[in-house]
Amino acid sequence: MKIIRFNVGDTLELKKKHPCGNSHFRVLRTGSDIRIVCIGCGRDLLLPRETLEKSIRKVISNEDP
Repeated sequence: MKIIRFNVGDTLELKKKHPCGNSHFRVLRTGSDIRIVCIGCGRDLLLPRETLEKSIRKVISNEDP
């Protein structure tokens, strides 16, 4: 299984939409459990890293040039 790299502040596009209709989430905390917040409604989720990595479609990096 490939490890997906993402950092605090990055935006993740997930395969499945949140009930509010948005599929973009911002990373708040990393570790063995990842805390993400829905950009659409502000709801936060705490998911195991393994579960989250399976559902990521794209990582939008938040690096400053």
